[in-house]
Amino acid sequence: MGELDGKVAIITGAGRRRSIGYSTAIALAKLGADIVATGTGRDPATFPEDEKAMGWRDVESTAEDVRALGRRALPLVVDVTDVEQTEDMVSRAVSELGSADILINNAAVAIGADRAPIADVEPDVFQRVVDVKVRGMYLCSRAFVRQVLKQGRGGKIVSVASSAGKRGAANAAAYNAANFAIVGMTQSLAHELGPHGVNVNAVCPAAVDTARMDRFGRGEEWREKAAAHPIGRAGSPEEVGGFMAFLCTEAASWIHGQSINIDGGMVMEH
Repeated sequence: MGELDGKVAIITGAGRRRSIGYSTAIALAKLGADIVATGTGRDPATFPEDEKAMGWRDVESTAEDVRALGRRALPLVVDVTDVEQTEDMVSRAVSELGSADILINNAAVAIGADRAPIADVEPDVFQRVVDVKVRGMYLCSRAFVRQVLKQGRGGKIVSVASSAGKRGAANAAAYNAANFAIVGMTQSLAHELGPHGVNVNAVCPAAVDTARMDRFGRGEEWREKAAAHPIGRAGSPEEVGGFMAFLCTEAASWIHGQSINIDGGMVMEH
C-alpha cells in the first residue's frame, strides 16, 4: 500500500523530461497516486537535444513513465490561462480517474525576454509571465477547489514559486511579481481552505538543474550560478519533486500556508 493510494494528482507543466513537474509526477506515482500530467503541447522541433534523442513525446512520455510504475495516468494539453481548459482538466481527472485530490501548480514561462531592464521589457512579455504563473494558479486552483469541496474529504495544493518570490532582483520585475503573488495567494488560500481540510503550501527553489536552465549552458556561467548557493551546488529536480510529494502526504498535514525555501541556503532569513 502506498501513502497516496486512491488519490489523483493534477500536475501542470509536467511535459519536460528534466523538470520539476516530471520529477513530482514520478515521486507522487511512487507514493501511489494516479497522475494527470499537463503540458502546453510543445512543438517537438523545440525539444532539447536529449529529449529528441530519446524520442520524448512531452506529457505522453511522462504518462508512460507513470504507468510503468503501476499507476494510471492521463496526459492532457492544457493552457492554464484558459477558463474552459482548466475546468475541463479537473472534469476529466474526475471522469477518467475518479477524483481530484492533489493539485501541483507548476506551469511557468521559459526564461527569456522578461529577464531584462524594466525599460526594455515589452508589456506583452511582462503580462505573459504573470498570466501563466498567477492567472494559471488562480484558474487551476479555482476549478480544483470546487471539486475538492464537493468531494468533502480535503486535499492538497502545492504551488511552485521561487526564491524570486522572497527576494527582488534587477532585471526580473515580471518574474519577481509573479512569484511574490504566488506566496501571497498561498497564504490567502490557506486561510480560506484550512477549515475544509485542504492543505495549501508553496515551494521556493533557487537554481535547479532542469531544461529551463539550458540557456546558461553547463560551463563557467553555470558553475558560478551553482557555486553561489551556500551549499555549493544547484538543486536537482528530484530533490524538489520529492519534497513536493512529501507535502502531499498526511505526515505534512500540519504544514500549512507556508512558502518553503528549498534552495541550498540562498534565502535563509524568511
